[in-house]
Amino acid sequence: MRSGDGFKLTAAALEEAVSSDTKWLLLNSPSNPTGAVYSPVELAELAEVLRRHPSVLVLSDDIYEKLVYGAVEFATMASVAPDLADRTLTVNGVSKTYAMTGWRVGYGAGPADLIAAMNTIQSQTTSHTSSISQHAAVAALSGEQGFLEEIIATYDYRRHLVVGALNESKFLNVILPDGAFYLYVDCSELIGSSTPQGQPIASDVDLASYLLEHASVAVVPGTGFLASAFFRISYAAATDDLERGCAQIVDSLNQLT
Repeated sequence: MRSGDGFKLTAAALEEAVSSDTKWLLLNSPSNPTGAVYSPVELAELAEVLRRHPSVLVLSDDIYEKLVYGAVEFATMASVAPDLADRTLTVNGVSKTYAMTGWRVGYGAGPADLIAAMNTIQSQTTSHTSSISQHAAVAALSGEQGFLEEIIATYDYRRHLVVGALNESKFLNVILPDGAFYLYVDCSELIGSSTPQGQPIASDVDLASYLLEHASVAVVPGTGFLASAFFRISYAAATDDLERGCAQIVDSLNQLT
């Protein structure tokens, strides 16, 4: 996936990548780390490729399903291509939309034989999800959902805030994401620079370490997502913290030579 394609897998790229060894196509939309969201049309184009490769299964990670902005429409492979239901596993959870990370509740829907195999493994590893967590998840999913509008509006405000603040740096290229709560920042222009102490910035890992030490801001280098030179930053934080953190990032980057 390339930034020029909006960090999304195209049908042509999928066709080129699929081989006889391919077992799964993993799709995360909205995406971590980029915030990219696949449209129904884009998913339909991927489905056309998958129909030509019947041995490939699909895992659709919809954990950020509710966190989309503006007129962007959420879609998932199971709804776009119901004829692929017998080889599509859809997974979701309550940790992101409902801020229930510590409850450790996820769920999935897919072919009965696959779910049965998952249950077998789950029962021999973590036993089961606690009854308290299950009841909490039911309350989250079936309860009044009006609060989501306010949450999404807040994320939307912070999304624009952080993009605007980071784009104040002439060294960064920040694309406004359509979903989730991350920015995936192109920092390639900084690779090859040096810190005020003369230490080289040879990778996005070096840059992340520099920002942690000099800006007191933690970002995740793109190397961890097999994509350099980028870093991921989350805007799921207090607005004041985001404003201060972005200012510290820009100031620290201006000290590189």
